Amino acid sequence: ISTKSPVSPILRPPPKLKPTLTENPEQFTEFYYNTFDQNREQLAALYRDQSMLTFETAAVQGTSGILEKLTSLPFGKIKHQVSTLDAQPSNEAGGILVMVTGALLVDEEQRPMNYTQTFQLLPDGAGSYFV
Repeated sequence: ISTKSPVSPILRPPPKLKPTLTENPEQFTEFYYNTFDQNREQLAALYRDQSMLTFETAAVQGTSGILEKLTSLPFGKIKHQVSTLDAQPSNEAGGILVMVTGALLVDEEQRPMNYTQTFQLLPDGAGSYFV
């Protein structure tokens, strides 16, 4: 007679997931804002031709258009301070929706401006994700 009771599948721990950037939205967000704050042109690798950015009602599509918009913003120095970050799966293809709120310190301004930004991260089929 066995004294071991069978483990219910409900009680089994979930299998370990392979860590990816989208399974760790904090890592993505930290990378994005550190890169944005230091050299916005380096964000090109995160965008594709089908990527879209909407900024204050102006929509821009494609890597070159998005980088042109980001690098032409009217400030020299910027620092993002993330306050909240929420993430959830967004579709059957493995996408993830990331919503961030925080404060922006722009140039020499002492009073931060509040911001909200939403990212739709999608798998690119090669093991990476794009915005």
